[in-house]
Amino acid sequence: MVYPMFTMTPQGRAGLAVALALTGAMAAGQADAQHGGPSTEPEPPAEGAPAAPAPPTLRRAAFADLPGWASDAHAEILPALQASCGAMRPMRPEAPLGGEGEAALRAGTAGAWMAICLELRTLERGLPRPPRPGQGVAHQRRMAAWMAARHMAVREFIEARFEPFAAGTGIMTGYYEPILRGATAPDEVFRTPLLARPPELVEQPAPGNPLRRRYGMMVEGRLEPFHDRAAIDGGALAGRGLELVWVDDPADAFFLHIQGSGRVVLPDGQLVRVGYAGQNGRGYVPVGRLLIERGEIPRERMSMQAIRAWIAEAGHERATELLRANPSFVFFRKVEELTPEQGPIGAMGVPLTPQRSVAVDRAHIPLGAPMFVTVRDPAAPRDAPRAGRLVVAQDTGGAIRGPARTDFFWGWGAEAGERAGRMRDEAAVFVLLPRPIEVTTAEAN
Repeated sequence: MVYPMFTMTPQGRAGLAVALALTGAMAAGQADAQHGGPSTEPEPPAEGAPAAPAPPTLRRAAFADLPGWASDAHAEILPALQASCGAMRPMRPEAPLGGEGEAALRAGTAGAWMAICLELRTLERGLPRPPRPGQGVAHQRRMAAWMAARHMAVREFIEARFEPFAAGTGIMTGYYEPILRGATAPDEVFRTPLLARPPELVEQPAPGNPLRRRYGMMVEGRLEPFHDRAAIDGGALAGRGLELVWVDDPADAFFLHIQGSGRVVLPDGQLVRVGYAGQNGRGYVPVGRLLIERGEIPRERMSMQAIRAWIAEAGHERATELLRANPSFVFFRKVEELTPEQGPIGAMGVPLTPQRSVAVDRAHIPLGAPMFVTVRDPAAPRDAPRAGRLVVAQDTGGAIRGPARTDFFWGWGAEAGERAGRMRDEAAVFVLLPRPIEVTTAEAN
């Protein structure tokens, strides 16, 4: 069976045009999905390529150096930090979390976080209790004072227990969890499948960097790349029962591969969550970069929304050729342990927190580490100032490479997708590392 790419009914084509006009892009993220949005950068090395050695990248800083540090809502980071602690508690103390140099020494194993996680529990138990329910100006003042006290308590805890290091300035993109329309069986509307991981797809540590993974199939004792996107779209895996669900828009399915996780709404209203399960081992080729090189979209106008608009107008053959120029193909699994109020599962194994979780390159930044980044809201005027924001490194992405390269998780739904699709900006990045035990003990004394 050949999976159709852009062969739609007239109603389907009209629906696509309306959806693009009203909501823009829809797409989302997890483990080593590509993330990174419509990149104009060269594609990262293939999964099996050894990483080039790099000099130390972190520079000691002070909290006074963090732009906007004093104005952030510091207590909002607690759920994300506690989720990371929950993931680390059952780990062996020596379990690697990533990082290089000072980051690996201070925060690169699960055992390095045990004391901090215990103190976080104590901190939460000691935070001010909310005022009794009420109304009027006086109650609003009490609520504001309570929130300010919470934020200050968390800020003081972080300043006492962590030390900031500058990772530099790098590109920040955005990602989110899309909402797609689908069905459990194909018909004239739902014709594009999301595939489960085939059993012959093998996963191994990348040579020279065990924190990164490579995928492929064993051929005469060697790991070789799996079928590429064109072959899979052409039916290389058809007839094996790998289809998890069928969706009505091949463009939605393509962008889901880039983002890594999503929500599929069935005709009866039932919600199916899907998450990243593996990749075919082929290098990621950014289609946005291809459109720029071909003169189809100016660099300054590049966004996920611009790519989607081009696909909608290009016609079947040109759209199919563009998408198949990216040979990378992602496989999925059904995720049943999440509530609708929770974000997708990130590389750390915990649900992502909207606007407080980021994807990083764990070769440089340990998973679980709190960070401070400067964020520009894509929906705000271009001259609006950046805001400083506490986040936690809880995810990775195949297109996220380098110590200051980050991907900001906006949440789920159309509004989050609108922001994620347009986000591509430079951001100052700081990683907060636990202070050495002897330093925190001396300060406490």
